[in-house]
Amino acid sequence: MPAEMTKNARILATLGIALAMFLAALDQTIVGTALPRIVAELQGLDYYAWVATSYMVASTVMTPISGKLGDLFGRKPALLIGIVGFVLASALCGQAQDMAELIAFRGIQGLFGGVLFANVFASVADLFDPKTRARVQGIFGGIFGIASVVGPVVGGYLTDNLTWRWVFYVNVPVGVVALLAVFFFLPSVAHKASWRDIDFLGAVTLAGTLVPLLVGLSITRDHDWTSPEVLGLLGVAAVMGVIFFLIEQREKHAIVPFGLWKNRTFAVSMITSFFVAFGMFGAILYVPLIYQGVLGIPATNSGLLITPMMVGLVGASLISGQIITRIERYRLVGTAGILVMMTGLWLLGQVTTGSSELEVVRDLVLVGAGLGTTFPLYINASQGAVARQYLGVVSSQIQFWRNIGGTIGVAILGAVLSHDLPRRIQDAVAALNLPPQALAAIPTGTSPQAIFDSSRIAALKAAAPPALQPLIEQVLTAIRGALASTIHDVFIYATAIVAVALIASVFLKEVRIGHTPNREVVEAESRESAPASAASRS
Repeated sequence: MPAEMTKNARILATLGIALAMFLAALDQTIVGTALPRIVAELQGLDYYAWVATSYMVASTVMTPISGKLGDLFGRKPALLIGIVGFVLASALCGQAQDMAELIAFRGIQGLFGGVLFANVFASVADLFDPKTRARVQGIFGGIFGIASVVGPVVGGYLTDNLTWRWVFYVNVPVGVVALLAVFFFLPSVAHKASWRDIDFLGAVTLAGTLVPLLVGLSITRDHDWTSPEVLGLLGVAAVMGVIFFLIEQREKHAIVPFGLWKNRTFAVSMITSFFVAFGMFGAILYVPLIYQGVLGIPATNSGLLITPMMVGLVGASLISGQIITRIERYRLVGTAGILVMMTGLWLLGQVTTGSSELEVVRDLVLVGAGLGTTFPLYINASQGAVARQYLGVVSSQIQFWRNIGGTIGVAILGAVLSHDLPRRIQDAVAALNLPPQALAAIPTGTSPQAIFDSSRIAALKAAAPPALQPLIEQVLTAIRGALASTIHDVFIYATAIVAVALIASVFLKEVRIGHTPNREVVEAESRESAPASAASRS
């Protein structure tokens, strides 16, 4: 960015970028609260999951593509296109008349959300010198955490007091402010790229890889891993992935320069982001099951249950961004953060029906604190390890591998839960040795949903004869115990997977944050791009 930018212009440009990120991050959480109302009004229960899946797939596909385009044509046009497209798609979502329209518009919204996620952190790298950049990106990591807390609360309020359509309309005023700030205060940067430099074939084959991969993983909620649908989609993804890899080897302006994986700092940052996201999404998805299912705590707003984790995330992200520029061995900060996160996940796996709510709060703070430590650290390390021409690529790759890790984590941990829970509930209820007539009178006794819905429980007790009242409580307690046992396994698996990130973090090669990449890094990248250039000319 031009050195003559005034301080106020830089601040206002940063504010616009922050609002763009808040816009995209908020939409990932605000919609979930309104989904039950949306499904009830649009009559689309069978397509419930696709409202979120369409957004996630489109966003993940677009993230690496738009990151490369930002490197070629500049961050400002990418952000402006992303904001305008996101706001218009939000308005379309609010106008949806059926589930098919909503799913399609959410997919469009996801495309532009991917543009925003890919270019936000790269824009910060453009605006600030490397040392200041680390502190600012720590703040941006905190913004992501705040959006995760505010989203469900705002979504619930708008749905209850206005209509679910305002969950989408609320993006319009935020987007307008972000658009104005970016348009007037973020400078344009000259470039020599043209449309001929766009890797169209790479974009098509990347989409052909990611769409069946992500859809195949998403449908494991309803299909076995060995089903023809899942195996077919994963097989198509594997074939297209090989084609994509071969194409990128010969492309001058590759969307994913695979030669960057020879850079140890970049490789370790991507690996840790992938496996850390595995644990992050595990905590976000399954902690409400602990609160409502194991502990029996009613939740009027499930989004509030995750607040302690986000408090830890915001605080640790801010602190980490401040200290990584001041110590030489900052890789140990990341290692310590992942270890803290693993401790929190392991403790969540120890929760039983006799545990207190404060224990879960403590565990979530640990998970959030460990997670928040990694946010600014690995993106700053990877940005500092490559030449400036790759800033958009490495920034988008961090987000890309987080998305992939979270998707695979949700699929695997969800498979563990759905496979083990019904069997353990049956075993727990059978161990009560209830008479057949009692079991017949308690039809929800073997359903895990019975322990979440207080109105159903009240209706069940009211309809049951007085003699069966104690038995109902015994059955519910047995189901909660079975759920606690299953969730124990889920979080132990999550802890074990995050341990891979712990091991990888030890091998991070520190580059001095606050300095330009060393000569060896730049020369290695030049050697990596030279064969591609020759192939392209031929």
